[in-house]
Amino acid sequence: MQVYLAQPRGFCAGVQRAIDIVEMALEKFGPPVYVRHEIVHNKHIVEGLRTKGVVFVDHVEDIPDGAVTIFSAHGVAEQVEMEAHQRQLPVVDATCPLVSKVHVQVRKFEKEDRDIILIGHRGHPEVEGTAGRSKRTVHIVETVESVDDLNVENPDNLAYVTQTTLSVNDTREIIDALKRRFPSIKGPSTNDICYATQNRQESVKNLSQVVDLILVVGAENSSNSNRLVEIGLNTGTATYLIDGPGQVRTEWFEGVERVGLTAGASAPEELVIAVIDRLRAIKEITVINQPGISESIQFKLPSSILNPPLNFPVQVVTA
Repeated sequence: MQVYLAQPRGFCAGVQRAIDIVEMALEKFGPPVYVRHEIVHNKHIVEGLRTKGVVFVDHVEDIPDGAVTIFSAHGVAEQVEMEAHQRQLPVVDATCPLVSKVHVQVRKFEKEDRDIILIGHRGHPEVEGTAGRSKRTVHIVETVESVDDLNVENPDNLAYVTQTTLSVNDTREIIDALKRRFPSIKGPSTNDICYATQNRQESVKNLSQVVDLILVVGAENSSNSNRLVEIGLNTGTATYLIDGPGQVRTEWFEGVERVGLTAGASAPEELVIAVIDRLRAIKEITVINQPGISESIQFKLPSSILNPPLNFPVQVVTA
C-alpha cells in the first residue's frame, strides 16, 4: 500500500507559538502555570503539558491570585481580559496573531457604529472570543441558509468577519449570500481564513486526486481538522478523522492501494509518525511525500515571555 503524506500538514505557526509560550513560561517561572481553555485543541499536547505542571481552567475565577496566566491560541473576549486585569493576574496572551487581526477588525467596525456578522461555529472558543471583542451586537452565522434568518436593526450599516479555521469554499458562499441580501455590507479586504488553514485544505484536495482513502490526524473538537475531513468527503473520497494510531481500523484498508495522510494544524508530527507505524502493522507500505507548499512563516513571541522583569508585571500584556 502506498501512503501519501500531505504537504503541508500539522502544526501551524500560531499553534507552535502558543505551545512555545507555555513551555517558556514553565521554564522561566516554574509550575504551576495556568492556561485558560486548552492551549490548542489536541489532547496529546494538553496532557503532555499537564504532566509538566500546566493547569487548564475554563474561567479566570479558577486561577489563584498572582498565578502566571496564559490565554490560549483561540483568543478571549474583552470581558475575560478585564477580569484578569481586575484581579491583577500576570497575563501572557498566546492568541494567534491571525486571530488577533480579526479582533482588530471587529474593533474597527465597532468604531464605525456597524453591527457585526461573524461567520463561524457557535460555541467555538475562537468565535466566543471574537464576538466578545465588541460591545455592539454580533450576529453569528454558520450556514448560507441562516443568512435569510438574520434580523438586523440597520441593514445598511453592517460588517462581517470570519472565524479563521473554516472551509474556504463554505465561507465564500456565505459571504456571497450576505452581499446579495445586504449589498452595502462591509468586510475585510481579504477573507480571514488563515494561510495554514487554506494550505492544508488545498493539500487534501490534491491528495483526493491520487488516493483511495484519506486519514486526518486531529481532535474531534478541532475546527480546522473537521473541515479537512469535510473537504475530503466532498471530493467523494473516504475520509476519517483520527486522534492517533489507536483509532485506525484494519477493515478500512481492504482493497485500498493508496492512502493519503494529513494532520490538522494542532496535531504534532509525532502522531503522524505513529499512524505510519500503525499502517505498517496492517500492510507493507511505501511512504511518498506529496508535493505541496512549504511553509516558513514564524510569529514572534511576546516580549513579556522573552524578556520578563524579575517582578513579572501585574498587568495584561498583549502579544
